[in-house]
Amino acid sequence: MTYGRAFRSGVTGSDMSESKTYSGGCHCGAVRYEVELDLTKPVISCNCSMCGRVGSLLTFVPAANFKLLQGEDSLTDYQFNKHVIHHVFCNTCGIKSFARGKGRDGGDTVAINTRCLDGVELDKLNVTAYDGKNK
Repeated sequence: MTYGRAFRSGVTGSDMSESKTYSGGCHCGAVRYEVELDLTKPVISCNCSMCGRVGSLLTFVPAANFKLLQGEDSLTDYQFNKHVIHHVFCNTCGIKSFARGKGRDGGDTVAINTRCLDGVELDKLNVTAYDGKNK
């Protein structure tokens, strides 16, 4: 699965030298979370069938760095292809602010859509293209 390869290629270690805690969530506010991550590292712009349509800019963290504060009951899980990534979205506003899966080391990993983080200046991110469409 193309997106799965991008997911498994993400950051999975805890060696985040410039990590900070960010708040994020969906558009309507039903889903809110905190995540510790390093936005000086590249974020992925993937062109696979999912990311290309929703425009996600992704970074990956170990599940231990992610805390869902509210909205578990507001999430709908969508899986496709090999059914290894839980593409969750708010069942009220439809925003996909994060996804759950396994990293390349087999550990639980969360893909964060950096577009859904509060106060992040997207034009300052180091965006790296990932060709998920042709992998």
